[in-house]
Amino acid sequence: MEQVLLLNITYEPIKVINWKRAIAMLTLGKVEVVEEYTKEIHSVSFSIKLPAVVRLLRFIRKPKTPVRFSRQNIYIRDKYTCQYCGSKLAPDGLTWDHVLPRARGGKTEWENIVTCCIECNRKKGGRGPSEASMSLIKKPSRPEWLPILKVTFNFRNMPQSWRDYIYWNVELEE
Repeated sequence: MEQVLLLNITYEPIKVINWKRAIAMLTLGKVEVVEEYTKEIHSVSFSIKLPAVVRLLRFIRKPKTPVRFSRQNIYIRDKYTCQYCGSKLAPDGLTWDHVLPRARGGKTEWENIVTCCIECNRKKGGRGPSEASMSLIKKPSRPEWLPILKVTFNFRNMPQSWRDYIYWNVELEE
């Protein structure tokens, strides 16, 4: 059957839920219907149009989860830019570099890893940046945000009623 777009009280899309969950939330007074489908569902005592978009009546904070340490997230944090020469490259032209080399006690953690092009990584070698006459563009740190949060909708299959609530940060497939 139909899927329902769940919005926060601020009209920010949270997730897609099934119609049964949406009806349960509606009867519990947790959501209001913003958009409806033309289809109706019937029970013994009432009939209701199927909700297409529902909005929570209370603000739900997105949980603050620590950002997972990964090569992809390091590249995103550094905007796919070598932190020594400033070259912006595709992921296959990048690597990561330990600012304080592991041989000298450097750890593989947010505060010691930077995105680096292969050429700069070779030039720096097992030395510190100052020993290699190189300087960092930006000091590495743990991001406070979730770098990858992508929701993908197929544009052709997405209900028309959802289009006003899907923002620019959501990827649409043609």
